[in-house]
Amino acid sequence: MNALESELTYVFDDALPDTGATMEVAPGVRWLRMGLPFALNHINLWLLADQEKAADGTIRRGWAIVDCGIANDATKRAWEQIFENELQGLPVLRVIVTHYHPDHVGLADWLCQRWQAPLLMTGGEYGYARMMSAELPGADGLSMLPHFRLHGLNDPEMISQLDGRRNYYPSLVPSVPIAFLRLEESRAIKIGDHDWQVITGSGHSPEHAALYCASLKLMISGDMVLPRISTNTSVFAIEPEFDAVGNFLASLNKFLPLPEDTLVLPSHGKPFRGLHRRIAQLHAHHADRLEEVRQACNTAPRSAADIVPLMFPRALDAHQLSFAMGEALAHLHRLWYAGELTRTRDEDGVMRFSRA
Repeated sequence: MNALESELTYVFDDALPDTGATMEVAPGVRWLRMGLPFALNHINLWLLADQEKAADGTIRRGWAIVDCGIANDATKRAWEQIFENELQGLPVLRVIVTHYHPDHVGLADWLCQRWQAPLLMTGGEYGYARMMSAELPGADGLSMLPHFRLHGLNDPEMISQLDGRRNYYPSLVPSVPIAFLRLEESRAIKIGDHDWQVITGSGHSPEHAALYCASLKLMISGDMVLPRISTNTSVFAIEPEFDAVGNFLASLNKFLPLPEDTLVLPSHGKPFRGLHRRIAQLHAHHADRLEEVRQACNTAPRSAADIVPLMFPRALDAHQLSFAMGEALAHLHRLWYAGELTRTRDEDGVMRFSRA
């Protein structure tokens, strides 16, 4: 446990649910984990006790799934174990997805079809998922390489590796349901016996939905508040002038009205208490990174590729580098939008940022 984590309270210590099994974290709330083939090797998913009224007025009990895992055979097998052993013979009534990233929405279509259940997402996240899965022009890797070259990436080997990732998103999200029910911040949703507030956030994704239940004093935070790692905030080719860091920090503040002892259920890491402390840590983290970038640009013009080794002083594979480039550019953009930096496209075609 690092120093920052020691300021948080891990409610269940080192207990983890086994693959294909669940662990109760609150009445009617069950935790499950699925594997991921990345350095970040797991995602937490959630089952919520749910119910719906049938046409004849009778109440049909079941479950709502929150987030889905990537679309691969291992994850499907794990879900089938859950269905067989953990649902108490009840059906899945709804599939809720916090945001469009593959580990969250990858199996949504399979789950929805498997149970004839509707998909619930925010409009911004659903639109991105449909666009990326369908490989619409500009949504896949075709625009990624020019974007990264503009921001200083010129290593031939790494460019070749990135070029091989053009089909990355559709390989993990082969399809998305053709219709969805919209989650909106202005409208709470009832899941089982409880009302859940939708809290949207930006910076990590377009319209991320966290879910807070006041009666349980519990929040499913998705990727917006993680206990061990900082949420990725990136600028990618599809939105090349996005202020990801600024949007993320503003979104974090939307969680401050929640109680400090809220039980936070994150998508990665372990459930914890200490929400306000973690928000303060994340603000401090980005303040430190911004100061590093500020000092670097004060001494010489810098591209995003120049900033990557400053922020990530370790060897990176192609998967990690794509996010590192996006994160470096996001911090440059925050200072640019704040008026502290100017930017110029130099004679070599690379965008560089300098002290204003």
